Amino acid sequence: MSTFPTLDAWLTHLETAHPVGIDMGLARITQVKEALNLQFECPIFTVGGTNGKGSTCAILETILLKAGYHVGCHTSPHLLAFNERARIDGEQASDADLLPHFEAVEAARNALPTPVSLTYFEFTTLAIMHLFASRGLDAVIFEVGLGGRLDAVNVLDADCAIVTSIDLDHTEYLGDTREKIGFEKAGIFRAGKPAICSDPLPPQTLIDHAESIGADLWLFGRDFRFEGSPGSERQQWSYVGRAQRRSALAYPALRGANQLINTSAALAALEAMRDRVPVSAQDIRLGLANVELPGRFQVLPGKPAIIFDVGHNPHAAAVLGQNLGSMGYFPYTYAVFGAMRDKDIAGVIGHLKGEIDHWCVTDLPLPRAASAQQLEDALREAGVEDSADSSITHYESPAAAFQDALKRATENDRIIVFGSFLTVAGVMAWRKSQQH
Repeated sequence: MSTFPTLDAWLTHLETAHPVGIDMGLARITQVKEALNLQFECPIFTVGGTNGKGSTCAILETILLKAGYHVGCHTSPHLLAFNERARIDGEQASDADLLPHFEAVEAARNALPTPVSLTYFEFTTLAIMHLFASRGLDAVIFEVGLGGRLDAVNVLDADCAIVTSIDLDHTEYLGDTREKIGFEKAGIFRAGKPAICSDPLPPQTLIDHAESIGADLWLFGRDFRFEGSPGSERQQWSYVGRAQRRSALAYPALRGANQLINTSAALAALEAMRDRVPVSAQDIRLGLANVELPGRFQVLPGKPAIIFDVGHNPHAAAVLGQNLGSMGYFPYTYAVFGAMRDKDIAGVIGHLKGEIDHWCVTDLPLPRAASAQQLEDALREAGVEDSADSSITHYESPAAAFQDALKRATENDRIIVFGSFLTVAGVMAWRKSQQH
């Protein structure tokens, strides 16, 4: 007898089942994991960090797929459908694939002497782990949700853990300095296992923790790096690791200045794990040429230029500003911008106000979201004024903001949609609805 007949019904239930949306700690989820008897025979990769996690997962996944391995990849959050969080061999899991594993988690939870309550993220992550474990895969990749040490994904012992970048985000849960956050992120490292950090300036806390537990720490710049090929001006690059060099690589199909760092981290992980999942130079070339990730500096074909970017903290905004600056000349840039109230909104604006002329600020359908008025106040404070060449307008939804930007922009202008997964998802959903 199933508890809920559809995936949607399950997800609606889980949104309210646990009293707190984010409840740090592994005691509850560990009990359910043990009741499920959850284990993997194959290598487990975990990917944590502030920014660059999704890209690093996608690069790792695509290279392993091109090498012929059967791969499970879990990422979060999703843009349009929950199923994006669970991919097997590059395809999203169907509702029918997922449902039995939701049932299994619920049964395991209720079988405990004292049933424990799980958050939405904990419950769904366990269900996806259980799905992957049932498929006899060659490798699994899990994107860490928040922090690392106390995140649901950390109930698994990774064979190889990657921390991409360490920056201030979720400070109310993780601490308000890079040192505190670095310690939380380093919680996914394991004794005697490769621990890869691609942040060029890792906090000392991360290094100290890796050394204190005896992890095999690979640092960007010390154990691995990338080099541009001389004279080829951005056409080719090389990865240099501890014992491997991969030369004459093309730039990954993901656009943006930070993608070589993310790719280098993925290649370091594959070098560290080469005894268990060897890949060839050709697998890497094919992987880099075919990697896709919606919403990460995603430039849509056609005019006006439309760019989706889920960046929502100052570190991501700095990269986005750099990427926008290198795109060439556009008379005007329109931004559809919606963000969470707990983000460093002034910091985000500071990195982007030089690239954006017309701000279309929007409310978002979440209590945590900043209102359009709060975003306008932050923009006014940053010195954005109304003139022929500059404006701030308010909207009730990302779709409404985008439609107005489309009306006003000429085909030589560009529209950037950014600030939160919800902002990008709102515009994506509207565009999809227009295609039918």
